[in-house]
Amino acid sequence: MFEDSLIESGGRLKSKRGATTVLSFALQALLLGILILIPLIYTEALPKQQLMTFLVAPPPPPPPPPPAAMAVKVVRQVVSEIANGQLRTPTKIPEKVQMIKEEEAPPPVSGIGGVVGGVPGGVPGGSMGGVIGGIIGSAPVAVPKVATPVRVRVSQGVSQGLLIHQVRPTYPPLARQARIQGSVVLQAVIAKDGTIQGLHVVSGHPMLTTAAVDAVKQWRYKPYFLNGEPVEVETQITVNFTLAG
Repeated sequence: MFEDSLIESGGRLKSKRGATTVLSFALQALLLGILILIPLIYTEALPKQQLMTFLVAPPPPPPPPPPAAMAVKVVRQVVSEIANGQLRTPTKIPEKVQMIKEEEAPPPVSGIGGVVGGVPGGVPGGSMGGVIGGIIGSAPVAVPKVATPVRVRVSQGVSQGLLIHQVRPTYPPLARQARIQGSVVLQAVIAKDGTIQGLHVVSGHPMLTTAAVDAVKQWRYKPYFLNGEPVEVETQITVNFTLAG
């Protein structure tokens, strides 16, 4: 400390500090040069994956759009001489009119005594269509026959029109005294010969049903024909009981 404070030692201290500074700068420059030269000498130590990503070429640019002239379609307008189903007047007279000439049909050929359109020298009494036409024309056509059902169901109005013999029921005395009246509905089966085969009560007062069944059993009907054959008929019959007065 005393040397620093003395005036005589001032020049000697300055010379030592200058040499130290120059030496420090030289060592730092040498160290910096070594750090720069090491990566250039030992290149295998560099990260190859990152270097390859830097070297990848960018994708090519998209192709240019086609010119507008190529995208336009040429549409030819066909002018028709028919408008709304009617022939219209042409706007100009054509230079050449094409004439359509139809060929004449050959005259009909007939054999001696044959039919029109036959072969020359045909046999008298021939038939239209030749041999095949004669076979088809002479062969009888078989019409399929529809199977006739055994029994059909008809309305009460239809069965009433087939009735040819009707026996009126006898009013039961007990029902007359009790002033009972009304209708009795019966389900009946009319046979092929027109007689009543099946008969049962559908509705009606119990005091009136017996008299109605006894009377309807004696009724007779005309046979009901279907496809030319008589068939059984299933229908309903209504018998009315009404008190007079």
